[in-house]
Amino acid sequence: MGRFQGGFGGGGFNMQQMMRQAQKMQEQMAKAQEELGELTVTGTAGGGMVEIDLSGKRDVEAVRIKPEAVDPDDVEMLEDLVSAALGDALAKVAEKEKEMMPMGAAGLL
Repeated sequence: MGRFQGGFGGGGFNMQQMMRQAQKMQEQMAKAQEELGELTVTGTAGGGMVEIDLSGKRDVEAVRIKPEAVDPDDVEMLEDLVSAALGDALAKVAEKEKEMMPMGAAGLL
């Protein structure tokens, strides 16, 4: 019976320590989410012909299109540029999430 004293099998399992670590990670995640909410990144395409500002929460804040990117005979090119700029901005937000979130928690947002 002495083998089970002080926890589960006496193997050093400490529920209080685990709870403190979980609470610390939760606090770090909340701080990172707040910082991400204040973040703005800019995705670009076509050498800056199209720019999209995206918040850390992935909300589109602004879209800028230079006049030379607009060709009424080639709307598909403009659509591709907008799509590429958005993809660039999304990739930048994902990278910032990885940098700011506690280890192993970035996928939880």
